[in-house]
Amino acid sequence: MSESGNPVTGPADKRARWWRPELGLALVVLGLGGFVIAGTLEVSAAASRLGVGPRFFPLLVGGAMILIGLCYVADVLRGGRGDPEESEDVDLGAPADWRSVGLVSGVFLGFTAVLNVLGWIIAASLLFFGLSVALGAEHRLRAAGIGVLLGITTYLLFVKGLGVTLPGGVLRGVI
Repeated sequence: MSESGNPVTGPADKRARWWRPELGLALVVLGLGGFVIAGTLEVSAAASRLGVGPRFFPLLVGGAMILIGLCYVADVLRGGRGDPEESEDVDLGAPADWRSVGLVSGVFLGFTAVLNVLGWIIAASLLFFGLSVALGAEHRLRAAGIGVLLGITTYLLFVKGLGVTLPGGVLRGVI
C-alpha cells in the first residue's frame, strides 16, 4: 500500500486504464479496412465504360474504414468513450432476439448456396425478400417486389455499369 492508502498500481492496472472495448472496436475497424485494401489489390480487371473499375469502390470503402479506424483509435487514446444508450424504445434488460439472428443467418447461408445455380438476380431477390421478412416486414408482396427491383438494379449496376461479372444462373441466356 502507498502512503495515501491506495494499493500500488501494477502493470495490469496501467493496462486497464488505457485498454477499453472502444479501442478493441477501433482496432477491428482499422484491421478490416486493411483487409479490404489488401484483398482489393489482388483484383485484376479492366475499367468499365464509365471509367471506374471494380477496384474503385472497395478501395474507397477500405480507405474510409482505415481513416475512421485511425480517428477512432486517436479518440479513444485521448480519453473518448462511447455514449451509453439513452433511447426510449430500447430495453437494455431484454434478452437478445436469437430467432431473428438465426433467420438472418439462414437467409445469408441460403443465398450463398443458391447463388451460382439460380444466378444473381433471382438469388439476390430472394435474399432481399428473406431479410425483410426475417426483420419484420408486414407487407410481404411489397417486400417481394422491392426485393426483385433491388436484385435487378444491383445486377445492372455491377454488370453493365462496372463491368463486374455476376452469375447469370437460370437467366443466363435471357439477360
